[in-house]
Amino acid sequence: MRRPVALRLQAALGTLALAAAAGVVLTMPETASAAAGGATGYATQNGGTTGGAGGETVRATTGTAIHEALCGRANSSTPIVIEVEGTINHGNTSKVSGDSCNTAADKIELKQVSNITIVGVGSGAVFDQLGIHIRESSNIVIQNVTVRNVKKSGSPTSNGGDAIGMESDVRNVWVDHSTLEASGGESEGYDGLFDMKDNTQYVTLSYSVLRDSGRGGLIGSSESDRSNGYVTFHHNLYENIDSRAPLLRGGVAHMYNNHYVSLNESGINSRAGAKAKVDNNYFEDSKDVLGTFYTDQAGTWQVSGNIYDNVTWSEPGEDNNPAGPDPQSTTTVSIPYSYTLDDASCVPSVVSATAGANKGLKVSDGSCTPQTPDPTDPTDPDPTDPTDPTDPSDPDPTDPPSGTNLSIGAGSDGSSKASGTSYGNVRDGDLGTYWSPAGTTGSVSVKWSSAQTVGKINIREAAGSEGTIGSYRVLDHGTGAVLASGSGAGVITFSPVSLEKITFEITGASGTPRIAEFETYAG
Repeated sequence: MRRPVALRLQAALGTLALAAAAGVVLTMPETASAAAGGATGYATQNGGTTGGAGGETVRATTGTAIHEALCGRANSSTPIVIEVEGTINHGNTSKVSGDSCNTAADKIELKQVSNITIVGVGSGAVFDQLGIHIRESSNIVIQNVTVRNVKKSGSPTSNGGDAIGMESDVRNVWVDHSTLEASGGESEGYDGLFDMKDNTQYVTLSYSVLRDSGRGGLIGSSESDRSNGYVTFHHNLYENIDSRAPLLRGGVAHMYNNHYVSLNESGINSRAGAKAKVDNNYFEDSKDVLGTFYTDQAGTWQVSGNIYDNVTWSEPGEDNNPAGPDPQSTTTVSIPYSYTLDDASCVPSVVSATAGANKGLKVSDGSCTPQTPDPTDPTDPDPTDPTDPTDPSDPDPTDPPSGTNLSIGAGSDGSSKASGTSYGNVRDGDLGTYWSPAGTTGSVSVKWSSAQTVGKINIREAAGSEGTIGSYRVLDHGTGAVLASGSGAGVITFSPVSLEKITFEITGASGTPRIAEFETYAG
């Protein structure tokens, strides 16, 4: 191990949004153990992150069993908690097929799915040389697992060399009390421990250990990939990492109460317009722990309460802009969630007692004393949630809205429609023409060339398919913000918002949805 290491669909868009021979899947009571406590940081935004809470709980001892659990659900958004025990590796991880999954043999594949918890239990869960890949998915919780020695070159390879990798329209992921580790850097075949690319947003990494790797992780695959962000890192240990702790390309990240030890070349690398809020961290025996490195496209940072213990700083250069030796804020970052800071002086002891897998899920409450959280059930909806369609104050969903339907004449684009349907050929007012996703879940959108104020939409299903749509979310496509959520078609009202593109995302259905009208109104 190395030390330096839709609309009137005339104008709509359709996009797809989102035992065992080698193991055992055991059906457990629904009240079986799941993640204790609740999500923190940016994972609490955009509707929150609850994973599979409230769904069936199953036990898996192989990767194949994990895939079978995903494929055995009623649909790709049916909540499920998968309790994992034992070592998951290439030898016991096979591809499994089904309508509710899209898996692969060389990784744990969470692709085009939602509402899933993977949690280590019993003697622990180790993903050995096998990465966890999250793609086109949402509401994912990964807790109390170890992922080690995932390679992108050599043998065996998995997940592009990332321990946990997220890419392509991923929303709301919480990784907690996990250990991510390698045994070297790129020359030894490894890549990043925790990577986010291609429109990944609302992620929290908490109480975890990242160590012995050339690259800790990144937000954005290139200087032009700036669609990622809103990521929180707190109470993590970064140890013996060469660089990328993490690398930020655009977007916003919040780092607080992390312990950084032996960052050998660089640490938090804010580039390409990124904003990093860096609070009450402890940096120790490290070099260039904050700044813009290896590029002339600068990022910014806001610093407060950090301790720099035996930190060295390089000289500024054309592609090198260290924040030290006296780090000062170069931007301000507004944080939308509540959090309590431990004093930086106690961060090493608190993180040592809480971070990583198999630590009893202990957390900190800001008192510098580890606490054992009370188990909570985050699945009970808030009865005061203004987006709850059953709220008696909501208008009758069968009442047609008044005013101008803004969807008429709006632009359209999209893909992943079912065969025989078209978002381009749907005729306004004709309930016999419709758009369908390629499966039971998917999304349709309306977009404009300039921002419009929208506060109400009307979703009408095609004749003969009424009642098919189950759960849904209404999204501001540009920011990913959830404007409303609920179930069933009809009129949906939310606080008016100015946007250029609005998306109706179907996350659950009793069959293949058929949307004939997606009308939009100012309010």
